[in-house]
Amino acid sequence: MERAAPRTVPLPLLLLGGLSLLAARVAADTVMEACCADGHQMATQHRDCSLPYTSESKECRMVQEQCCHSQLEELHCATGINLANEQDSCATSHGDNTSLEATFVKRCCHCCLLGRAAQAQGQSCEYTLMVGYQCGLVFRACCVKGQETADFAPGDIGDLQEAAKISEIEEEQEDPYLNDRCRGGGPCKQQCRDTGEEVVCSCFVGYQLLPDSVSCEDINECITGNHNCRLGESCVNTVGSFRCQRDSSCGTGYELTEDNDCKDIDECESGIHNCLPDFICQNTLGSFRCRPKLQCKSGFIQDALGNCIDINECLSISAPCPVGQTCINTEGSYTCQKNVPNCGRGYHLNEEGTRCVDVDECAAPSEPCGPGHLCVNSPGSFRCECKAGYYFDGISRTCVDINECRRYPGRLCGHKCENTPGSYFCSCTVGFRLSADGRSCEDVNECSSSPCSQECANVYGSYQCYCRRGYQLSDVDGVTCEDIDECALPTGGHICSYRCINIPGSFQCSCPSSGYRLAPNGRNCQDIDECVTGIHNCSINETCFNIQGGFRCLAFECPKNYRRSADTLRQEKTDTVRCIKSCRPNDVTCVLDPVHTISHTVVSLPTFREFTRPEEIIFLRAVMPVYPANHADIIFDITEGNLRDSFDIIKRYMDGMTVGIVRQVRPIVGPFHAVLKLEMNYVVGGVVSHRNVVNVHIFVSEYWF
Repeated sequence: MERAAPRTVPLPLLLLGGLSLLAARVAADTVMEACCADGHQMATQHRDCSLPYTSESKECRMVQEQCCHSQLEELHCATGINLANEQDSCATSHGDNTSLEATFVKRCCHCCLLGRAAQAQGQSCEYTLMVGYQCGLVFRACCVKGQETADFAPGDIGDLQEAAKISEIEEEQEDPYLNDRCRGGGPCKQQCRDTGEEVVCSCFVGYQLLPDSVSCEDINECITGNHNCRLGESCVNTVGSFRCQRDSSCGTGYELTEDNDCKDIDECESGIHNCLPDFICQNTLGSFRCRPKLQCKSGFIQDALGNCIDINECLSISAPCPVGQTCINTEGSYTCQKNVPNCGRGYHLNEEGTRCVDVDECAAPSEPCGPGHLCVNSPGSFRCECKAGYYFDGISRTCVDINECRRYPGRLCGHKCENTPGSYFCSCTVGFRLSADGRSCEDVNECSSSPCSQECANVYGSYQCYCRRGYQLSDVDGVTCEDIDECALPTGGHICSYRCINIPGSFQCSCPSSGYRLAPNGRNCQDIDECVTGIHNCSINETCFNIQGGFRCLAFECPKNYRRSADTLRQEKTDTVRCIKSCRPNDVTCVLDPVHTISHTVVSLPTFREFTRPEEIIFLRAVMPVYPANHADIIFDITEGNLRDSFDIIKRYMDGMTVGIVRQVRPIVGPFHAVLKLEMNYVVGGVVSHRNVVNVHIFVSEYWF
């Protein structure tokens, strides 16, 4: 696409020799004048210069556009002059002050009003302000005419100049533009404006002023980017303008338009085709086609010279004849002939009778190779081969099974190999299963199926059952867990001190229903001291004595001349109530009685299960009276209640004291209650001077340690 900004470019006159060149120049000027006349007519009739121009010449369109704008400006200026003469005002009816038309109308109206105002004030009609050449012409014309110019007929700028000349002659005034320094172009190369003080040079559109302020040079729009080339087009700079050129050519059969588009060339219309006289040219996009005037009949085709040639349908048409028939070409057509093939050995005719097909000798039920052989069909024949897992025996001429287990011992299967006809089979021992490869064996996790009643541990090739604490594995099936009766074991008698109760997986110890409680270790029984805990039922006049597994309520009354001691002695194994002699005054008999104290001691003894040595049960500590030590002797004796001589008493010195120790020398089978009477005699000079009597109440009961 080519674009050129509107401009007026003075063309240099080139003096060329030759009449032909001069004639061409005259003809070109005539054409340009006709183009300018078209521009004038468009401006006069349509009042619009943006309409499309129909000329094919770029230069003619440029002249049409410039002349149209020039004529349109003169028409607008004449409207402004008439507006100033008619209403002495420049206000338009439509009120549009922004359009190009309104600008020209307002400018010429103002210039005319200025001229008329100068004439009315008696001023000179020579306008000295440099407002421009055209405005000066309008100012002087309206000033000279005065009121007579009210009937001034609008015309072009040439009419205004002519009126100015007439006015100049009539008033015999000097032309103010006679000395205009811009006449004839002045010093400027393109455009000139004389401001009175100086001459200002400017350039046409597409040019820029050089540093000398006189000359002009072309602007390269392609470098500055002031172009509108589209994608796929390249900018090419021209003098005063630019053009857009396609990056790729249009190709054969197309031409480039002024809009930089590709247009098909009609070779038939332009006459650049090469069709022969017997052919008709038919245009196509980018090319053309020569269509023969003479049309061939069906079954024929025309060559490049227009000759009709027979079509071989047997070659050009895919299978024109049915299956089993042969195609035979004829002039302008073809015929089909049925085939009758002759099949050899190993072949037979198909059902349509059109061709020979192979006979499958191996198809069932025929077995030409016999058992153990593999029949392989081939075109026209067959062959016999041994199946996989068999080998051909040259002597018997038969296929014999291969014993793979014997031929490859230990290499085919992980555990056991079993031969089968033509193959083999792998199996595994108990506790294993065949892997996915059909050869290896992998361990079976029997515990996943919960074969044991309690706990299961998988081992390689098998499994092992085991039981929790308190159970034992059955000797019958080795799977079931049976409860262990801890109470029935040989050591069961020593598990609990009283009674053992078996429970599933364990045992429990129990004590007698009364008088005992289970010790913290869960096995022994501890005696409950009812006297201390206060759970006895003894009266206030009775004394509670604790025994193993129970208690006794005993009432001890002191004999005459004795009184009860306030304190009841409580030791580890005994409880004691003591009566002290208390004689009345002047009771000589009481005083001379050697018995000083009478004690009642309660002892609770167990029935020993194993009695191997004497058991010391009572300690009698003697308190020496006020006698010299070498004159006193202490004698301990059991006077009553020693059943079956089960007890004895010995004397022992401990920590400077004389102690009588009662021992159990024989086992006692209880339970029973016996009273053992003991005496401690203090003998001085062969006479008992002091005696202490101790009545020991012995309670024998079961004791559960």
